[in-house]
Amino acid sequence: MKHLIGFLCSVGLAFAQAPTVGNCPVLPANNIWNTRVDQLPVSPSSSTWVNTIGAGTGVHPDFGAGMWNGGPIGIPFVTVPGTQTKYPANFTYQGESDTGPYAIPLNAPIEGGSASTGDRHATSIDTSNCILYEIYYAFPQTASWQGGSGAIYNLQSNALRPATWTSADAAGLPIFPGLLRFDEILAGEIRHAIRFTVPQTQRAYVWPARHYASSLTGPQYPPMGARFRLRANFNISGYSATNQIILTAMKRYGMMLADNGSAWYITGAPDSRWNDSDLRALGNVKGSDFEAVDVSPLMIDPNSGQAAQAGVFVSVSPASASVQVNTQKQFTATVTGNANQSVTWDVNGTVGGNSAVGFIDSITGLYTAPTSPVNATVHAISVAVSSAVGSAAVSVVNPPPPVSISISPTSATVRPGKTKQFSATVSNTSNTAVVWKVNGVTGGNSTVGTISTGGLYRAPASVPSPATVTVTAVSVANTSKSASASVTVSRR
Repeated sequence: MKHLIGFLCSVGLAFAQAPTVGNCPVLPANNIWNTRVDQLPVSPSSSTWVNTIGAGTGVHPDFGAGMWNGGPIGIPFVTVPGTQTKYPANFTYQGESDTGPYAIPLNAPIEGGSASTGDRHATSIDTSNCILYEIYYAFPQTASWQGGSGAIYNLQSNALRPATWTSADAAGLPIFPGLLRFDEILAGEIRHAIRFTVPQTQRAYVWPARHYASSLTGPQYPPMGARFRLRANFNISGYSATNQIILTAMKRYGMMLADNGSAWYITGAPDSRWNDSDLRALGNVKGSDFEAVDVSPLMIDPNSGQAAQAGVFVSVSPASASVQVNTQKQFTATVTGNANQSVTWDVNGTVGGNSAVGFIDSITGLYTAPTSPVNATVHAISVAVSSAVGSAAVSVVNPPPPVSISISPTSATVRPGKTKQFSATVSNTSNTAVVWKVNGVTGGNSTVGTISTGGLYRAPASVPSPATVTVTAVSVANTSKSASASVTVSRR
């Protein structure tokens, strides 16, 4: 550990800004919850644990804007001033709970609603003194709280709970620092690990967890506190802006195992601004897309949440991209924690790349896709600190088939003042809208006839000269693509 700390000091520490609530940090910036893990080694147990949890099971956002069984989805919290009344609390697990009193209003929201039979977490943050209060299985009484267990945290401290103690969470960890909050989406970045659950855990815990909740001793089960991250080469480009922020956090900060529950359930706070339909798209991310990481190199003291900071990080933009064969894509790298911004670029570990996975200018980051579809990973390696590596997932794809359009019928004879319905079929694009024209005039006119936005042609009152006009449908998706029909206006 001394060797690691010496290395970290030699490159210079650059602590990230801690997440905040009100005017308070959500634990110090150098806390393990707030420390990136995208450059840590993969745990030797990674594949075993992923398979045990469920390699084919999708991520489930256990939070949102809607209701479930009569209560909001997620773990709610309230912020309170330093003048908030503090109430005594009695706990089932009194010996492993902080005695209090607790500055949680008696009308504070309960996880699952006031009638919930679930975990019933209640959480408040005193934003004057930066103190976090959490109760598991919370029931408000006339002038007190009754609960299963409770914990109080100084959000400006790295102190952990006593070894073997639970908290309001099975792992003996604080809950609030791992919640996804919609305000973080508005800020454009999530700077902490995400709380998640799995069905079965080992009768063990790893730093920074303090408690286990299982009788299973097999090494195939992950211990409480285990850290997982989304693989660097997972392509997030097809997801919404909100989900990309969440998925980026999963790559950088990962997820921390905090409780027994359903597989790959990630936790957030309920908020009317979440889009539940959009969040469900996260279910396309499977367990096999994650890997467990070894955070032990970051541990300075087993009784403290302070994590050694690597100091130098490299981030690549865009973080993922879909590139057509034989085309180019510019990647850029940002180095934080060191004045030297120089990086070396490679593709799948080969500096400059190759014909199979694509070439990249080792200095500028300009990527040239190969001639065949392939998935690859672009890396930017800090010249100053070679262990600092950023990455981006690249999906090389064939170009989509060109947009085409057809019209029906392709010819017609229409009497003056009468109508004829035309239809257009646009292929190879999701945008099937067209603009209708007569003799090149959008919508036509009284001389050559008019046409509606739905393709209904109405002949003019008298035969035009020449008597044959052209009805054209122009693709909105690609205005260079059109189809035409000839229309003869005749009194016969």
